[in-house]
Amino acid sequence: MGPLSRRHIVASAAAASASLALRAPGVISRAQAALAARTQSQSDLLDAYNNALSHFRAILSERRAQIRSNQPLPNLPGQGLYLARNAMMSTYKDLTDALPARIGRPNKLAIPAAYFDADNEPLLDEYTSLFSVMQAPPANAQKSETPFKDVVDLGTAIAHAKGLDAANAERAGLISLGLFFAETNGNQNIGNARSNTYKGSLQTGVSEDQNGRRKWTSLKKTIAAFDPALIARDEKEEARVGNADHRFNHWTAVRDGLMNAHAELFLQIPAIVKALPDAIDQMKVFELIQIIPSPTKSALHSGNLVNARISDPTIMRFLRNNSVFTYGQADRAKTSATFREILDAMWLFNDKFERALAKFKEIKAGQKI
Repeated sequence: MGPLSRRHIVASAAAASASLALRAPGVISRAQAALAARTQSQSDLLDAYNNALSHFRAILSERRAQIRSNQPLPNLPGQGLYLARNAMMSTYKDLTDALPARIGRPNKLAIPAAYFDADNEPLLDEYTSLFSVMQAPPANAQKSETPFKDVVDLGTAIAHAKGLDAANAERAGLISLGLFFAETNGNQNIGNARSNTYKGSLQTGVSEDQNGRRKWTSLKKTIAAFDPALIARDEKEEARVGNADHRFNHWTAVRDGLMNAHAELFLQIPAIVKALPDAIDQMKVFELIQIIPSPTKSALHSGNLVNARISDPTIMRFLRNNSVFTYGQADRAKTSATFREILDAMWLFNDKFERALAKFKEIKAGQKI
């Protein structure tokens, strides 16, 4: 649909005004007054959406022009893009809440149609393309030829060392791959166009990476007893990275990131699988460890994960900053939510987790990826 036409809204407003004009002063019905106000409100929502859409197009063009002409980019060049995208989706959701008939066809990104006009898919393609340039790995980054398998191997080995059986350790490998896609869209060693702190294949800060390295040291002997080949690979990567930033060696970045935030919680996987049989939901829980770690850990230990409720305004703000309850006035007005509601609101992660699941199946089929 692109920029939506105001024609049907204006026509409705005109009809309402004409009807009102035929009545004598002082005898306007409440229903007619409400109709006139409603149509004006719808017109305002349409203007807000079209303005947000125009701004999103403009900032996409601005960033592309800066990159093509080798101009210096502003600090955190992706933040303005991210906020402009959010504004476009938010104002569209406000509009479709008021005018459900404006909800269009499904889109290739699996974004709920009430939040996104499928005609604007090329804009999000350009959005993704710009981020791939702005977040390109540094020149000294050390890539892996098997980045997806590395993530699965590390997650599985760590979970096994923590005491999980083979089936649940394999589930940890899948969840780890889901985290890789959620954090980087499956791209290794990337920077971050929205943060100067979080970098690399699992988007960790320096202190988080160092904490993960310390924890890994205490686990290596346990893993060596059942997977000496993995430890041999680890020692090779340690020698390769030396004193450089471990976050820009794919292997050590994933290893340290998993050890820092997720390894201890792998023991919760059997209970999580019981409470949430769907693999996508399981990956979402571990992504929430990245976003709101303390409340998620508390919910896991509560014994009633799906019904645990978040009401802290700061935690709700963290969720909104990570595309949960972010789009539209109704979502942003929420002051609390259960974990079931939070998981359902994480629909922007669904496509990434579906791709992680597909990659995992390829790995299990023996493909080198």
